[in-house]
Amino acid sequence: MTAAPPNPALTLGYSPCPNDTFIFYALVHHRIDTGAIRFRETLLDVETLNQKALKAELDVTKVSFHAYGYLRDDYALIPSGGALGRGCGPLIVAREKVDAAALRGRKVAVPGGLTTAYLLLLLFDPLLAENIVVMPFDRIMDSVRLGAVDAGLIIHESRFTYPDYGLHEVEDLGKWWEAETGLPLPLGCILAKKSLGEETITAVGRLIRESIEYAYSHRGETGHYIRSHSRELQDDVIARHIGLYVNEYSLDLGSEGMAAVEALLQRAEQRGIFRKAGHGAFR
Repeated sequence: MTAAPPNPALTLGYSPCPNDTFIFYALVHHRIDTGAIRFRETLLDVETLNQKALKAELDVTKVSFHAYGYLRDDYALIPSGGALGRGCGPLIVAREKVDAAALRGRKVAVPGGLTTAYLLLLLFDPLLAENIVVMPFDRIMDSVRLGAVDAGLIIHESRFTYPDYGLHEVEDLGKWWEAETGLPLPLGCILAKKSLGEETITAVGRLIRESIEYAYSHRGETGHYIRSHSRELQDDVIARHIGLYVNEYSLDLGSEGMAAVEALLQRAEQRGIFRKAGHGAFR
């Protein structure tokens, strides 16, 4: 009797940022039992992952919550592995200490048209998005410092290192969001194709949570993998990054996390940024 062929590996996309490599370390290094589910990972910046998800190229992937607004018909939101929190929002920075209103119509660098950072900029003040320049997030601070753009919208570990570039904070969009809503800020999430089926999607969510729990219990073991992909190699920056972006909402969105997601989507829908969509099966 011929043996059944093994299940094909699920394509898995996540970023090389410390929070994602921390989250997925155990999963991709076989430190937890994944049963019949196998993964083939690819590490790309989040805006590239957003674009791949729009083309349905990945089975399971990290995306920005902004991108999720366009993906709700085909992808299900997994309640673990995401990035939500307080005090973790994108910053508008400039060479001079100016008010945000002074930057209206000026050249502002943003880390991608589908990033949640850019969505927050649109919600905060659309006039700040009239003259944007899209570039990789790790080029923004140098571009501001050198005068190629008037201001930059920075994310990830850049929020810890921008003073080293002689830059000044203009606006913390995370603080603005929290003051407006009283909710944590949804930044990034993990999605799975609805075509995988509810059973597989549920299992993937459980495995991601187990991977996070393993990483918390074996922090020393994860270090080499995280540093090998991090653009900021200082251990203190890596630790601060993980501490900020991996938290209780990463283990499970919970009711407060879901309320934050709904608030973000509803505000974007009300502004006409994307259409209201039915969540369909598996949410």
